[in-house]
Amino acid sequence: KPEKLAPYYPTPEIIVDKMLQFGGLKAGEKMFDLGSGDGRIVIMAARKYKANAVGVEFDAPLVKQSRALISKLGLCATASVVEGDLLKQDYSSADLITVYLLPLSNDKVSPMLEKQLKKGARIVAHDFEFSAWTPVKVEDIDDDGEGRSHRLFLYRR
Repeated sequence: KPEKLAPYYPTPEIIVDKMLQFGGLKAGEKMFDLGSGDGRIVIMAARKYKANAVGVEFDAPLVKQSRALISKLGLCATASVVEGDLLKQDYSSADLITVYLLPLSNDKVSPMLEKQLKKGARIVAHDFEFSAWTPVKVEDIDDDGEGRSHRLFLYRR
């Protein structure tokens, strides 16, 4: 069983939108959300940004919940969720990767992404940075509408 790389904590919609904007997601691009939880980032990427969005999540009930919502929204052509270990996937087709993992998990993921990601691919990290990389941009969001502040980091390969 893959180890848990982050607690499940749903990202507020406003931050989801900001992450995708911040990463410059365009229609037709391929994006992956690592540890996709209930699928909200994948769904917004497909629905609002018209991207080809894939979530990776190992918690079976969350995968089931995400897939049911994707199906209900009629997004099966452009949104999907892979059930499995996010350290064992192929991200070579990614234009954008979004992550909301703990710092230690980011450190586990970064060598794999360095190996796999094509030139120009972007990574948006929520709240926790990648210690091995230097962000090209950092954005602070003072209030997410629920009174919490957030920080986004943008990296480019």
